Amino acid sequence: MKREAFAIFFLAVTGMNMAAQDAGQNWGIKFSGFVKTDIFYDTRQSSAANSIREGHFYLYPDDVLYDADGNDLNANASFHILNIQTRIRGDITGPDAFGAKTSGAIEAEFFGTSESDLNGFRLRHAYVQMDWPHVILLTGQYWHPMFITESFPGTISFNTGAPFTPFSRNPQVRLTGKIGSVSLTAAAWSERDFISSGPDGNSNKYLRNSGMPGLHLQMKIPAGNTFTAWAGVDYKRLRPELKSTANVETDVTVGSISAFANIRIKTKPVNIAVMGVYSQNGSDMVMIGGYGISEITDPVNQFVKYTTLNTANGWIDIGTNGKKVTFGLFTGYSKNLGSRNDITSVVYGRGNNIDHIFRISPRIMVTEGKLSFAGEVETTAAAYGNMGTDGKVSDTHNVTNVRLLLSVIYRF
Repeated sequence: MKREAFAIFFLAVTGMNMAAQDAGQNWGIKFSGFVKTDIFYDTRQSSAANSIREGHFYLYPDDVLYDADGNDLNANASFHILNIQTRIRGDITGPDAFGAKTSGAIEAEFFGTSESDLNGFRLRHAYVQMDWPHVILLTGQYWHPMFITESFPGTISFNTGAPFTPFSRNPQVRLTGKIGSVSLTAAAWSERDFISSGPDGNSNKYLRNSGMPGLHLQMKIPAGNTFTAWAGVDYKRLRPELKSTANVETDVTVGSISAFANIRIKTKPVNIAVMGVYSQNGSDMVMIGGYGISEITDPVNQFVKYTTLNTANGWIDIGTNGKKVTFGLFTGYSKNLGSRNDITSVVYGRGNNIDHIFRISPRIMVTEGKLSFAGEVETTAAAYGNMGTDGKVSDTHNVTNVRLLLSVIYRF
């Protein structure tokens, strides 16, 4: 079925392009993409929850796991080669409509939608954009508004700085207005492949059942061609259960707010990007955090209240500019800030027994024409411990993984 889906996609977009050319129109579809091979060696084990798709999308190492003789089973190395990041993209242009210039994009890859779907052909982006002189309307699946496409980590690793930076693609409606050089963006979004945690595992039904989309507001302020700043706030509301454990309907929800600031400095020799993120319940953006039960308000009907687990995150990425050889350095830090209210029962989310995570990863890329060879050394340390009622983690111990990554990238 995946092969059939790819064939249908390829033939459909090729047909669109040929039809446009035959009609003599100045619109159609332009293909691009790349073939990528990733070869990686890890000094420590990482489970599917912490290192997605057989280790390809790396987050952080697993905690210690002792056998009967006291040996740490997770202190064993692993090696793999994967091509699942290979992708194809079609950029679409068409005639004006409603006084706006129209465009769109379809992008897919072979990353799959789950561990069992490895090599599966999946949708990344699919959106339509309408451009008026001072307003842009985007509808479709695209990067979450907190992922700034003009200022993000340039890592060789597919994690692109996760879990220190928001990483998510979401179906959305995004409206951007320009006032002089300043841009204001408002967006409403839902969840698809990047989903929230809850009583029935990871699912987008918790957001759907809340009856409202995620909401986002953002401002972009450029200062010449060198400096640009972004700042924004994001809100989502989940309804974890339709009925309590006592089989009684419940409408209890948990709301969360996240905020960020991002700065990009672009010069001829180097580009510098810096981002700080405060996140509540950020697991759907591939960050640590979540939420838990803070109170049982009705013991008979088992009605509960929730509280969010909050984190502070920051990263900096420095990359040189060059046609043939480029260097870069990424470093990131995430800190568990705990919860506003005490947690009395079950917790949902990601990395809830981690106090903080640190990463540093230098890289180099050599390019000749369309072909690039790249290398990266990614060192990630996680401080595991015991979560208290305040959501904070104490009695920690560090575990560290060093990933050696070599990539071959052929663009078209």
